[in-house]
Amino acid sequence: MKKQKCIAKASILGGLGLLLVFSFFIMKESIPDKIWMVQGKKEEFNFHVPMTGVVEKEGLEVFDNQSQTVNQEEIHVDLNKKFSIKSAKQGSYSMICRLFGIFEIKEVAVEVIEEENVVPCGIPVGIYVKTEGVLIIGTGVVNGTDGMNYEPAANIVKSGDYIKTINEQVVKTKEDVIEAINKCGGNAVVLGVVRDGEYIELKVEPVRTGENEYKLGVWVRDDLAGVGTLTFSDSAGNYGALGHPVSDMDTGTKICMSEGTLYEAQVVGITKGEKGKPGEVSGLITYLDQFKLGNVEKNTEVGIYGKLQRIPEQIQGEKYCPVAMKQEVQEGKAQIISYLSGERKEYEINITGIDYSSNNINKGILFEVTDSELLELTGGIVQGMSGSPIIQNGKMIGAVTHVFVQDVAKGYGVFAEQMIER
Repeated sequence: MKKQKCIAKASILGGLGLLLVFSFFIMKESIPDKIWMVQGKKEEFNFHVPMTGVVEKEGLEVFDNQSQTVNQEEIHVDLNKKFSIKSAKQGSYSMICRLFGIFEIKEVAVEVIEEENVVPCGIPVGIYVKTEGVLIIGTGVVNGTDGMNYEPAANIVKSGDYIKTINEQVVKTKEDVIEAINKCGGNAVVLGVVRDGEYIELKVEPVRTGENEYKLGVWVRDDLAGVGTLTFSDSAGNYGALGHPVSDMDTGTKICMSEGTLYEAQVVGITKGEKGKPGEVSGLITYLDQFKLGNVEKNTEVGIYGKLQRIPEQIQGEKYCPVAMKQEVQEGKAQIISYLSGERKEYEINITGIDYSSNNINKGILFEVTDSELLELTGGIVQGMSGSPIIQNGKMIGAVTHVFVQDVAKGYGVFAEQMIER
């Protein structure tokens, strides 16, 4: 009996321990790693966590629930209640978050910047990027001249590897790879590949498949094209689009790109989404210089970036609007800007959740499409709408990134402050 009681107590204590660890994790993730603030503006926060925030006094003003400055050498903030911070000058500050006012949980960076204004676009664009090296998307079986089947690269290369060199010779295209393998004369080749950011060398023995023809049994890709949405442009002609990276459909990995081009795109069809089957936008891209909009310089976790060489006709004359900080985003009504119908439209959505966790950089905003016109047109969110700007209270608060597969009327968005390059 005593043994059973000890086991029961141990189980209860173990359960409480797990609950405390889980609660600790939830509290920690409820507070962002970085806070962006606009110079001279009082920013309101409401994290709902039983912690104390210790804020640098120099350069910052902190207001409690009654909007009275807390005059202390070291400003302590109750993170379980609403509070506001204001700074008259730009700069970098910090806030230390403590449990019970003693145990340090995390340090939050506070960046004070001047207000940024952009043109929210929402127009469809064609995206073409070339890979940095030749991407391996898989391995396969090849039939040798002896009639046998071989898979020479199996368990040597991996999906997501980028071939940079073959026998120390640089390769940039699929044609380069084919030429280098055919030149080997059947001898083993050394592939210089980048795997997870690390350069390694792999030895593979090609299989003879014909006269002066050899194969490694790898499927490769050296470019990628598709339709997305231009999110914003600024006064200097810089742009951001997509809200998530350009990824390879087979490996599911972010494309390491060497260069890219942005083109005009024309919507030629929309496949309406339905439960378990997201729809998509079919676009026509003409890869000619007269349809080029600009270049693609970066492929990041929060979108692609580059410079416009000309302003697209659809957004000429459109007004600039401020970029909202994430603490300004509220649950409730907002709008998606889109040209899916062929003209600029603002479609109503309802923001149902806000997640500050840095683990979900592309899914900070949870929303549902409520606009009957958009629901009739697309069923909700479809592939190709990624990057559509989200507007609330006259500010750009984010961009569409993902759709719920089981409920296409619902989707995710990335915070605008995370898309703006600084």
